This record gives sequence, structure tokens and C-alpha cells, in this order.
Amino acid sequence: MPLILIQGKYKVLSTAPDGDSIRFYPNNPELWKKLSTKVRPNNFGGAQLRLDAIDALETHFSPRGGSAGMQHQPLKYGQGAASELLNYLGFKDVTRSKSEKITSVTPSEAPGFILTRFADTYGRAVAFVFKGEATQEDGSEVFIDKALLLRSANHHLLTQGLAYPTFYSKLYPDIRKELTKAAEKARKESKALWSEDKTNTGFTLENSKTIIDDVVILPKLFRRLLSYLAINDDSVALDGFSAYLDSLDDKIIILPDGHITGFDFVVKVEGQKIMMTQQPEDIVFVEK
Repeated sequence: MPLILIQGKYKVLSTAPDGDSIRFYPNNPELWKKLSTKVRPNNFGGAQLRLDAIDALETHFSPRGGSAGMQHQPLKYGQGAASELLNYLGFKDVTRSKSEKITSVTPSEAPGFILTRFADTYGRAVAFVFKGEATQEDGSEVFIDKALLLRSANHHLLTQGLAYPTFYSKLYPDIRKELTKAAEKARKESKALWSEDKTNTGFTLENSKTIIDDVVILPKLFRRLLSYLAINDDSVALDGFSAYLDSLDDKIIILPDGHITGFDFVVKVEGQKIMMTQQPEDIVFVEK
């Protein structure tokens, strides 16, 4: 199945892009209607993108419940991914406020195009993101091949070790395999976040600061863990974390055998020690 090519520009002033999400304005906002699920554009036709197949460390995440407020993962790699994405797309001299909102940037907008076919549950277009002008016609249907994939910001961030591979079931298997190669190479070379990653080796949760400032882990696990802590009245005991994960009903497919189960199945908890039993690229999440 092909993807829809949409030409336009990225605008980031007064927004807070991170390493896997950015605001995009199509030249023709009517093209949003070609997606199988609805995008939520703003008054000017722009919409938030979610970069397909990758997950960068959180720079501003607010868990539901509790009073934790806006939190982040270790900023060295979260902000590093955000800066790399902006630089790759052509933005320079970026200044941000304490809330991560961009207050000045050069240029004010950068041309680019995306390949997408659906939006997620938050109305963000799930996309492969590119800089510059496309050679194909705006709105055309495009099959993404290896050469085109290697030009994407998605692939670039994986090669730099600044994002985790995080695959969903709508991603084409051949694309997933190419992205897996990039992630595995970055891990082998201990690039960026892979030099400190504790997702599969495990870590001991002493307090919320452990995952906010100290330990580098898969963002999906971070979000679930921080949300669990937020509803537990300042307790960091992990006794109920497995049951909490089970209640969220995050379905996954474990590769290569195709085992369908819940996310809780691959998260091992022993006292205050926590780890994932499968590498991120060997898990495919099922869209909700």
C-alpha cells in the first residue's frame, strides 16, 4: 500500500518540538483528507506530526493523574534528538524557553515533505519526514524504497543513536527491517543513548528522579512507569506495576515468532528492579 506525499513547510516558532514530533504546514491542506484516519489541523492548516517508527527521549511529558506536572527523561539525549531533528530539517540558531517552547529560530520556516497515510489517536499524522523539495507530485501516492527511506529524518535519528526503534503494526515489514539495521548498528557502536541504555540490562528504581534524570530507557516504558508513579501517592513501590501495565491493555507482537501478548509480558519486575526482556526492535505495538 502506498503512502501519500504531502509537500509543505515546517514551522517551529512558538511550538515545542521534540525529537520525534514537529509541526508541518501542507501547501494544500486539503490533502489531509486523503488519510485513512483524521488529522487535527490548526486554524492555518498545520498539524503535528509523529515521526513513524521511532521514539526519542521525552523532553516534556505530563502523566495523567497525580500532581507530578511536566517531566522529562535525561535531557542530554532528549534535547539532543530535538536539536538534531531541527538541524537536519534546516533550522539554526534555535532559542527555547524553560518550557521548551521555541522563542527564536533561523529561518522562520523550512521546506520539506512527508509520506503518510493515517493519523494516530491524538490526530497527529504518522509520517516519514524529509527536508527540501520532493521530485514527485504533491498529493501523489508513493511507495517508499530503501533509497528514499535513507533520506528520512526518521532513519537519520536512528543512525545517530538519538531515538529508539518503536514499531507499530501498520508499519511495512520491509521498512521495519531497514530501520532495525540502523538501530542495531548504532547500538553496536554505542552511539549516544545506547552508551547509557538500561532498557534490557535493567535498573533499580529508587525514586522518580531515577527515570527523570539518571536512567536512559525506552520512552514507552518511561511513560508507563511515570504514569504509574503519579497515581500512587508518592510511593515508588513497584508491587502493582505489572498489574497496572496489564490494565492498560497495550497489545504487542513479539518477533520473529509472531507471539501476540501484552506489554506487561515483556516487562520484568523483581522488587525495585525493572527491565524489558525483549529488545525494542523485536516488539511491534498494535495501534489502539
